[in-house]
Amino acid sequence: MLQVAPELIGATFLVDGVGGVIVEVEAYHHTDPAAHSFRGPTPRNQVMFGPPGFAYVYRSYGIHWCMNFVCEPEGSASAVLIRALEPTLGIEEMKRRRGLKDVRMLCSGPGKLTEAMGVTIAHNALALDAPPIELFARPADVEIVTGVRIGITKAVEKPWRFGLKGSRFLSKPFPPSSRGA
Repeated sequence: MLQVAPELIGATFLVDGVGGVIVEVEAYHHTDPAAHSFRGPTPRNQVMFGPPGFAYVYRSYGIHWCMNFVCEPEGSASAVLIRALEPTLGIEEMKRRRGLKDVRMLCSGPGKLTEAMGVTIAHNALALDAPPIELFARPADVEIVTGVRIGITKAVEKPWRFGLKGSRFLSKPFPPSSRGA
């Protein structure tokens, strides 16, 4: 999970041809009190306990869908939350779905990007290497910054947030004290 998370920065993520370049992610391990899998399997998080390479989609605070990529061997229940991306494909569709014109604001948060991309619970447990999902490795090395995760109340000290250095599309800027990955 801590190897996969930074590798996702700069990768292209599409759902039905709509999406862009991943610029921010957060890692969650099954031993981590902030992880949905921390207390064991439930009907909601069951996909996390399966093999890697599948989507884990859940509703946050009863409002927004969030998408994670299951990324460790079956049973480990670890995943990476996709926090933000730079829109590159299907931008007009994203603007329509979000009711916004500012491209920078379309996918600058986990709930914003799922709304812009049309992700719902129907995408839960789908393979990341089969339609409607497409995931392409980043074409070149990128500069990555790390910092503490945001929007959580447990295990807040873990530096398991990864971002594309200098990106204008992050959900929240990294502090100047953030370090390179």
